[in-house]
Amino acid sequence: MNNQKRHMGLKASARISNTIIYVLLVVISVVWLIPFICIVLQSFRVENTWQVGYVIPQKWGWDNYIALWNSDFKRRYLNTFIIALVTAALQTVFVLCMSYTLSRFRFKLRAGLMRFMLILGMFPGMLTMIILYRVLKDLGLTQANAVPGLILVYVASSAMGYYVSKGFFDTIPKSLDEAARVDGATRAQVLWKIILPLAKPIVIYTILTAFMGPWGDFVFARYVSFGTSSGMNVAVGMYNWLNLDQIGQRYTMFCAGGVVVAIPVTILFMCLQRYYVEGVTGGAVKG
Repeated sequence: MNNQKRHMGLKASARISNTIIYVLLVVISVVWLIPFICIVLQSFRVENTWQVGYVIPQKWGWDNYIALWNSDFKRRYLNTFIIALVTAALQTVFVLCMSYTLSRFRFKLRAGLMRFMLILGMFPGMLTMIILYRVLKDLGLTQANAVPGLILVYVASSAMGYYVSKGFFDTIPKSLDEAARVDGATRAQVLWKIILPLAKPIVIYTILTAFMGPWGDFVFARYVSFGTSSGMNVAVGMYNWLNLDQIGQRYTMFCAGGVVVAIPVTILFMCLQRYYVEGVTGGAVKG
C-alpha cells in the first residue's frame, strides 16, 4: 500500500512539473512570437505608411508588397540570394573536405593545424574588417561589385569551421573506408559514395548554417557595399529605409520586406529541422 501511494505521489509530482514546464514554454513562445506577429500585421496595413499606436490594421491590403516589388528591393533580394546560395555551396564543399581529411588522415602537424585553426577562430571578425576592406577595394570588389567580394570573404576561411562535421565523421566506422579501399575505390569515391550518404544530417546542417550567415549579415555587408544600391544586400537596403527622411513613407514596406526575407529561412528550417538537430547532436559526440 505504501509503495502504491509513493508511486501515485511520484506520478502526481511528475505531472505537476510537466504542466509547469509546458506552461512556461507556451508563455516564452508567445512572448517570442509577438514581435513577428506584429510585423506581419503591420505589413498588411494600407491606411497609412508611418508608425502608429495600434497593431491590427484598420484597412488590409497588398499595397506594401506591391510597392516592395516595384522598388530596388528586388535587386537587393537577388543579391542576397546569390551570395547565400554560392556561399552555401562552396562552404559546404570546403568544410566537408577539411572535416573528412582531419577525421580520416594522420599526418605531421595535424594536431598543430587543428590547434592553430581553433586559436585563429577565437579572434573576432571585427578585427579584420579594415584590412579586408582595403584588400577588396584594391581588387575592385566593393560598392557596386560588393557581391563577389562578400562571397570571397565568406568562403575564404570557411574550412576552419570543421569542428561539428569532423565530430560527426568520427562516429562513422573507418572499417567502411578500408573495405572500399580494398575494393579499389579512391579517397574521393569513398567520401562521395560512402561517407556522405551516411552523413546526410551533417551535410544538411552545414548547408543551412552556411546559407544563414550571408543571408542575415548586415555589419560587414554595409561596410563593403555602402553608397551603391546595386551592390547592397537586403539587410543593408532595408536599414536605409529606417532613416528619418524615409521611415515615415516606408515603415509598412519595411515590415513587408522583413516578412519576405524570413520566408525562405522559415521554409528551410521547417523542412529540414530533423536533419539539423541530428547534425548538431551527432557532431557533438566526438571531436
